Amino acid sequence: MNTTAKKQAISASAISRYLAGLFSSRSLGTDLGLLIIRLVCGLMALHGWAKFDDFADGNGEWPDPFHVGPAVSKGLTVFAELFCTVLVVFGILTRPALIPLIICMFVIVFMVHGEDSFADREHPLMYLLLYLALFITGPGKYSIDRFIANRKV
Repeated sequence: MNTTAKKQAISASAISRYLAGLFSSRSLGTDLGLLIIRLVCGLMALHGWAKFDDFADGNGEWPDPFHVGPAVSKGLTVFAELFCTVLVVFGILTRPALIPLIICMFVIVFMVHGEDSFADREHPLMYLLLYLALFITGPGKYSIDRFIANRKV
């Protein structure tokens, strides 16, 4: 077999393995996928930053679904959407940080926008589902949580 035929056989074999991997049930990179999901969840920090800016300036009306006062409700939302999101992105205390985010998105979807159209609830619902998935799976190995857990004492 000449070198060209060998290269073609190796190429065909590599392509065959790649295609077989696409249709298999084994993971192609669960930990990398979890990192990507955490980074996508980081987009919530943009919403949190805008609310933090308004909160610091004392601007705007805010829903108060639990009747604790608009300032407290907005403060809790900023805490979840900004500070907890940063923890999730870096994988620091991921599951505890997800709890306020899950509660916040649940309140937004089912209480604050409960009577609104699906289009108004779509984004917070998608974040809610991502947060629930991360809560179930954990942050993955590309996280500070995993680094701390694997550290020798």
